[in-house]
Amino acid sequence: MFILTAKTMEELVALCKRRGFIFQSNEIYGGLQGLYDYGPLGVELKNNLKQSWWRSMVFDRDDVEGLDAAILTKPSVLNYSGHEDTFTDPLVDCKECKSRWRADQLKSTNCPACGSKDLTDPRPFNLMFKTAVGPVEDGESFAYLRPETAQHIFTNFKNVVDSTSKHLPFGIAQIGKAFRNEITPRNFIFRVREFEQMELEFFVKPGTDEDWHKLWVEARLDWWSEQGVERDSLELYHVPSDELAHYSKATVDIMYKFPHGLEELEGIANRTDFDLGSHSKNQEELDIQSVVKENNESNARLAIQDQETKKWTVPYVIEPSAGVDRGVLAILNEAYKVEDLGEGKSRTVLALKPHLSPIKAAVIPLKKNHEGLVGIASDIKKELQKLRLGRILFENSGNIGKSYRRHDEIGTPLCITVDFETLDDDSVTIRDRDTMEQSRIKISELGGYLEGLIIN
Repeated sequence: MFILTAKTMEELVALCKRRGFIFQSNEIYGGLQGLYDYGPLGVELKNNLKQSWWRSMVFDRDDVEGLDAAILTKPSVLNYSGHEDTFTDPLVDCKECKSRWRADQLKSTNCPACGSKDLTDPRPFNLMFKTAVGPVEDGESFAYLRPETAQHIFTNFKNVVDSTSKHLPFGIAQIGKAFRNEITPRNFIFRVREFEQMELEFFVKPGTDEDWHKLWVEARLDWWSEQGVERDSLELYHVPSDELAHYSKATVDIMYKFPHGLEELEGIANRTDFDLGSHSKNQEELDIQSVVKENNESNARLAIQDQETKKWTVPYVIEPSAGVDRGVLAILNEAYKVEDLGEGKSRTVLALKPHLSPIKAAVIPLKKNHEGLVGIASDIKKELQKLRLGRILFENSGNIGKSYRRHDEIGTPLCITVDFETLDDDSVTIRDRDTMEQSRIKISELGGYLEGLIIN
């Protein structure tokens, strides 16, 4: 047996469409570029990935709190954060075919669509979506769809501190939608206009920020490994000073070898005291190290007071920020395998980590509509579902071979077959996805076996 791994985006797109992971949004009307819908299996995979991140960030740590903030964002928030001035991409137009492109992604001076050299000079294009707020569209009553989740964490800093009595170091975590009006969405769900972020803002004392930055880079590498992304598929990119965002002292990007090339999977930035300083009132009373815009609108001081010295300190921020959709794409790519079984036979396997698998176990009666077998299988599904480990599927298909192959392809780690022996000895056949090995186990032992598989 030998294994081939998917290395083309077309293979992954075909799998996602065929098995119900991801669909083109608005497909029946020709689709809308840069938007995708997660199908029955995709939504489970996506939710499992988010839950894994949330457990690692919030449940497993006592120094992190969670947040779920609004999507609509007041313009002043994105003004003082710098987004209104700097959140842009260089846009060029082709004068021949009227297509539009990001100038920094063009591999030549020719239009990728028609080959013309007659392109406009690059000009800044703001990526944020505006929407009217209120009953009258007067051009002044508007909000932005947030381009990142981070700013609402910063504006809620005082609320979280006051309600939880947190002391440095501590973090605020959030998973949520963000929106960017990308000029050229590309590479399936890698770069889209509507996406989800998993972001942590970790607040530390100035002077400790560099050590914390290194610790979080290693922690994030470990977490991706736990999700099934091999370390050999990852590289660290230390962003050069001339490429850093305006708020960043240092940024390390975790790069992944996607089918279309090496690109960012997650960024870990040292944002210094820029963000909290930018959103604070009475900035002159605080020892802010970053260059921030004078703020006469904020009504809060986003700082921590030392209980002994009574001095106010604006914390530095370490930000691990990962895209959920990019994470899903990387995990699908890592898990996708085609195994040559010999004699002209092969099977497609989605070797997902069990905690990420959309379906944790399939319970299958050997004979379709057999009253005894179906009844026992249905009861097993109900009992296993009570464990709250994830989705358990009862499948009354009648073709055990096809069922096994289907569940291999969608990543189900365990198939449980109720056969005629079950009627005599209360045992079932369990089949392992990765090894295809089968063994017998008592029905009473199934719960413990599945818990060990999923949790460990």
